[in-house]
Amino acid sequence: MAFLKRLGFFLFGLSIGLVFLTIFLKKKSEETGTEFCYFPNCRTLKDIRTKQISYSDAIGQMIRAKELDSTDINSFLHSGDVDFGKSETKTSPCKTYYIEGFVKDRAAILKVNNCSEKAVIERVIF
Repeated sequence: MAFLKRLGFFLFGLSIGLVFLTIFLKKKSEETGTEFCYFPNCRTLKDIRTKQISYSDAIGQMIRAKELDSTDINSFLHSGDVDFGKSETKTSPCKTYYIEGFVKDRAAILKVNNCSEKAVIERVIF
């Protein structure tokens, strides 16, 4: 069998397999709510989201003044970018992370203290 014919069969089978895998993995992730977090940014945000979240007094005042709400903070924790250069990841017992994102179409930075039991949202820097 010629090389080009074997290559054609291989690519055809590979493409069918990729389509089935894509459909299968998409259904699985929608049903179970799993997400594949292998990169440091995704793992850090997922770790913060899974803990009990509390707010500092400054954040509480911003929420009461309607400058900020829980959906803004939730969007930070889902689609923000962790700045590991500024973050203090070696401290104990709590690590401090700076998460960059947008609040009402304005660029902002969220400062989060990530402890072993809970995450404390410290402040938002506009």
